[in-house]
Amino acid sequence: MIRHNERHLVQRIGWMRAAVLGANDGIVSTASLIVGVAAAQSSRSAILLTGIAGLVAGAMSMAAGEYVSVSTQSDTENADRDRERRELDDAPEAERRELAAIYRKRGLEPALALQVADQLMTHDALGAHLRDELGISEVTVARPVQAALASAASFAVGAALPLLMALLFTGTRLIEAVTVASLLLLAGLGAIGARTGGAPMGRGALRVVFWGALAMGATALIGNLAGTQL
Repeated sequence: MIRHNERHLVQRIGWMRAAVLGANDGIVSTASLIVGVAAAQSSRSAILLTGIAGLVAGAMSMAAGEYVSVSTQSDTENADRDRERRELDDAPEAERRELAAIYRKRGLEPALALQVADQLMTHDALGAHLRDELGISEVTVARPVQAALASAASFAVGAALPLLMALLFTGTRLIEAVTVASLLLLAGLGAIGARTGGAPMGRGALRVVFWGALAMGATALIGNLAGTQL
């Protein structure tokens, strides 16, 4: 018997979403901070300190935010799981009919729907109801720690590039180097994220470049105005 193994994109959606969001935010926020402070004619040490502080604070913030957000989703899933378990204990026949009704709506004949419900409930009643009634499965289940670590690590990696540009360049060249390098990296990240998710690469690259350029342009304008006034 030949085994047919498949790996679908949805299996990566949890950590991939957190990683892409973290890297994108790391590039945009750190580059914007550096460009804004540099546009205000700040000292080199102030620019570097701002970049390092942005990297550390951003990575921790992303980790905490992802953990809290995904933990909320996990708590909801656990509450639904406990409720389904109680309903199966208290009213198994009603749950059997409910599952069969779901299969009838998907196109099965009534007798076949009831037969499928019986077999699946015999095998794993709770799993069948979680999957087919609530859409909760092992593939899509919330994983708070995984999401938090993926976000923090990817944010730090994304923030490292604009910080490296700030170490290598000074003056107006610093602003140009940070802006160009960040936009190129954002384009690559957007294209890779789109490719991994099965979407058009050009559209994925364009949307992150647009928002990145907008963020850096806004902070550069604010920094320039602040440097003139202060």
